[in-house]
Amino acid sequence: MTAADRSEDITGQTRQVLDKIDSYLEKADVDKSHVLTAQIWLKHIERDFKAMNEAWNAWTVPGHAPSRATVEASMAAPDILIEIVVTAACAD
Repeated sequence: MTAADRSEDITGQTRQVLDKIDSYLEKADVDKSHVLTAQIWLKHIERDFKAMNEAWNAWTVPGHAPSRATVEASMAAPDILIEIVVTAACAD
């Protein structure tokens, strides 16, 4: 998932993506404590990792942070700073 408002900085785009993930998890009747893995792509890892990580850490549930891979990547559009994919377990 990517941010809808790509005029925002990495913190804003990260929060937007995490809000989107929350919305999809809610539709699946699970919460973020059920997220097992995350893959994060950053356009500028050296510049943006710290700010992204702060937003990520504020979003995760203490004691339930998923395993995560974060890499730098060329993005599909020049204004995309972050893309996140998560895998979650069903609550059943």
